[in-house]
Amino acid sequence: MFSEILKKLPTEKRLAVKEVTLDLAQNMEKIARECFPKASIVSDRFHVQQLPSEALQEMRIKFRWQAIDQENKLAQIAQSHGRKYYPQVLENIFILRIYKFI
Repeated sequence: MFSEILKKLPTEKRLAVKEVTLDLAQNMEKIARECFPKASIVSDRFHVQQLPSEALQEMRIKFRWQAIDQENKLAQIAQSHGRKYYPQVLENIFILRIYKFI
């Protein structure tokens, strides 16, 4: 559909296109290569940066759930021994949970 519309442009104008910027959708790349054969295909920066950002977010969430699970297990152990646990608060505002059984 899009290629049919773009092919209505004069061939000389389509061949004069030097660069086509796309998101990462494969179907649009195929259309761009078909309609603008001399153009360089470039992925836009937003979508390229989005990939590692999303991957990092997934990893962060996974590790956070692991830390929560570990915290719950240690809290159960402490409770079963009638003890309390306290997370260590670091000066740089980040919390490293090192459990001490008192």
